[in-house]
Amino acid sequence: MNSDVTISLEHLAIGYATKRSVKTVADDLSASIRPGRLTCLLGANGIGKSTLLRTLAAFQPKLGGRIIVGDKDIEHFTDRQLSRTIGVVLTEKPDVRNMSVTELVGLGRAPYTGFWGTLKTGDHDIVAESIAQVGIEPLARRMVDTLSDGERQKVMISKALAQQTPIIFLDEPTAFLDFPSKVEVMQLLRRLARSMRKTIFMSTHDLELALQVADEVWLMEKDRLSTGSPRQLADDGTLARFVERGGIVFDRASLSVRVVSDDA
Repeated sequence: MNSDVTISLEHLAIGYATKRSVKTVADDLSASIRPGRLTCLLGANGIGKSTLLRTLAAFQPKLGGRIIVGDKDIEHFTDRQLSRTIGVVLTEKPDVRNMSVTELVGLGRAPYTGFWGTLKTGDHDIVAESIAQVGIEPLARRMVDTLSDGERQKVMISKALAQQTPIIFLDEPTAFLDFPSKVEVMQLLRRLARSMRKTIFMSTHDLELALQVADEVWLMEKDRLSTGSPRQLADDGTLARFVERGGIVFDRASLSVRVVSDDA
């Protein structure tokens, strides 16, 4: 599969099926995630952002509709094909001991190394290149459990690059980071999307940062999914509708949120 992969949602329904009932989290979702752009998924807690990401990554089944990856329904992918098409970086910190950064990034080669997971010369070259692309060469020999949260997140992104998938999904990749690290990771993801023509889609609670860095925004609300550039969603009133309530004002010009004091 080439690097220019678009993901299309056609009337997608997501949620959970139990023995007794089906809980629909969101339905009739139709949109496209395009390559070469950083797309950020925003929405309130509990709205279904993680459920959508897990469904797009085929970690859980959809309830209805279609997910088209390139020109193929995701239901027709084998596990091997999926592992070579979609890379996923989760919110949870990797609980690893006695493993170096290079060794962890090397796990990204698993879809290509066969049963024993032995890296060949070409695999080692790809691991080194993935580390360089994220700019973490000084960390290559460090043990993973000695890293800061920001450093560890960059390592996980490097591992996803070593998997050589055209698509990367990230669930709250800035969740545990301080503000400078959040900005650095977001800028890194945008640069990788543009320079490598990756289809990069991430969920985040960092609304203002996403509006400053993202090429495209998906905003999940209870009864709708709005998509467009940050400027488009600001100009059509979507972001103001989502953000504004008592004492909170959305500034369309600067794409920022202001808190209005009662005594102002």
